[in-house]
Amino acid sequence: MPLRIRKIEKVYPEFRLELDFQVRPGELLILLGPSGCGKTTTLRMVAGFIPPDSGSLLMNGRRIDTLPPHKRRIGIVFQDYALFPHLNVRDNVAFGLRMHGWSRSERIARVEQLLDLVALRGYENRKVTRLSGGEQQRVALARALAPQPQLLLLDEPLSALDAKMRGNLRAEIRRIQRELAITTLYVTHDQEEALVLGDRIAVMRGGAIEQIDTPENVYNRPGNLFVGSFLGQANLLRGRLSERRAEQAVVRTPAGKVVARLETDAPFTVGQPVVVFFRPEHCLLHGDAPDSLVPPNLFSARVLHREYLGSHQLVEAERDDQRFLLDLSDRKAPASGEVIRFSVPPEDCCLFPDNSGGK
Repeated sequence: MPLRIRKIEKVYPEFRLELDFQVRPGELLILLGPSGCGKTTTLRMVAGFIPPDSGSLLMNGRRIDTLPPHKRRIGIVFQDYALFPHLNVRDNVAFGLRMHGWSRSERIARVEQLLDLVALRGYENRKVTRLSGGEQQRVALARALAPQPQLLLLDEPLSALDAKMRGNLRAEIRRIQRELAITTLYVTHDQEEALVLGDRIAVMRGGAIEQIDTPENVYNRPGNLFVGSFLGQANLLRGRLSERRAEQAVVRTPAGKVVARLETDAPFTVGQPVVVFFRPEHCLLHGDAPDSLVPPNLFSARVLHREYLGSHQLVEAERDDQRFLLDLSDRKAPASGEVIRFSVPPEDCCLFPDNSGGK
């Protein structure tokens, strides 16, 4: 296993980091979470800039937590790029190669190879201060990859770029990572970035990993209410479990009866306060229909307002004190003040314990 973080602890006066996970060969694993959850601290421990208080870090079965940073064979791309402003592109990329004792001819060949890889051939003699933010980030990536590291660490590498440049560069990062098959640990707070780039996502909160899984599973089958609410938008209906079926639960809520999917081994009991969770894009509009054709989980609500986003519209609706958010691709989205009917398939409804006691 390229990287194994085994029972690592780092304790600060008001914060404790406790981790135990692994990064698979050739995988791009995303560390995602709110500010202060421990993402960057984790990365800095792996890099060797912060020592853990206990536990161990292993690379390919060998402990690296006792090694200094320059002996860990790890490439790092920082949020602020950390390029040398007095050096040109070629010398920035070649800097680590000199430190590792590569010959001049080897350095020249390696720099040319990497500049081709990051699409910067012809920029060799340019000062990095004359480059755009995206070009500087490509230089930083080439420099990190130059000594052929076993592991690549990326700390919020796109946060300083505008939206269009972020989209272009993240596609390039993914292409390069796959082409090299380099094991990568990537820190971000950007949910879209995590979903697009990650082979797996580790969602962190308060110094611990809440869930680690594929982007599809983390988004569609969140492990708990925090993960589901943090990643993307969600509707939450509080109520009480009134019936358990084979693979479904029936919940009584102020908005009506809701049927949700239920894992067979889920530890829910009848009468327990629960939260029904579903995504706005899973809401389906309905017109008037005979009772025999009424789908499960049919709601009615009055539209408060809608937000036009080009390819889709976000509609906020309300029934009594319950707010709903619908993500609709239909160009004929309802107007403000209109009463709508919509349903949510039971298989798209998740069930979580209501730790507020249903209040």
